[in-house]
Amino acid sequence: MARSAHAMAPPDAAARRGAQAVVVYASENLPPFDAAFYEAARSGLTKVSELIVPPRDARAFSVPAGHFLRIVSIEGSQVGDLNLWNQHDLSERFFSGKTRALHATHVSTGDRLWSSLPNLRPMATITHDTLDWYGWDEDGGGVHDVIGTRCDPYTNVLLKGTEYHHCCHSNLTRALAAERNMPLAQAEPHVHDVLNVFMCTGFTRDTHQYFMKASPVRPGDFIEFFAEIDLLGALSACPGGDCSSGHSDDAARCYPLKVEIYRPRDDVLACWRSPPRNAYSRNHGIV
Repeated sequence: MARSAHAMAPPDAAARRGAQAVVVYASENLPPFDAAFYEAARSGLTKVSELIVPPRDARAFSVPAGHFLRIVSIEGSQVGDLNLWNQHDLSERFFSGKTRALHATHVSTGDRLWSSLPNLRPMATITHDTLDWYGWDEDGGGVHDVIGTRCDPYTNVLLKGTEYHHCCHSNLTRALAAERNMPLAQAEPHVHDVLNVFMCTGFTRDTHQYFMKASPVRPGDFIEFFAEIDLLGALSACPGGDCSSGHSDDAARCYPLKVEIYRPRDDVLACWRSPPRNAYSRNHGIV
């Protein structure tokens, strides 16, 4: 919403607003994206598994370290909400906030998905994105955002006063619970802020509110990740469909998504190793 100023602007207001913007994290200090390695690893891939995520539902899956994960549009324009965990330790999970701070509000080829503290290491690297041509549109929107949280039943009750049980939060909770054979109440705290795959979003220029618009994804488009560690993932096919109008209801037309897992040639990974936990946690014995 638009904010009304209640305080009178001081004489130096213009000077204060004119302070120089400084990028917080120097991305050039991150480990470089080794395009040659990932391209070599992508050649000669063997598909080892695939699954279909039904509309308005979610499925969990495992991706061994050194394998590739693809999320594929197969029938119509559809966005998905992605959660990632360390396969062996659910407390290490995708950290969307730090990923946003280290890269940008939207991610694409060459960006990494970073894990939560105290680990703070790459969980996955984006190695191919058929929508990387989109860039930034006239509204400031981009694709694959790490700014939205996930649609959830709690916010739905808060804003609409109605309950809806196929929100992405609920879908991801059920998928994790089924995968790990745990009660829903035990699974829910592990569900976290997502990578909004294929979703086109941004902030309005006037009020800086989060917006969404019709996704540019079409059947055959995909985003691909290299698993840097053993991953457990869960993907929800959002009830918003292409998110051109709304979500958290049954009004939007929705489509399934496909998850594919690929194994590279053994010789390509001969000298590759999973990244260790962050040096700070290792140096100070933090567990």
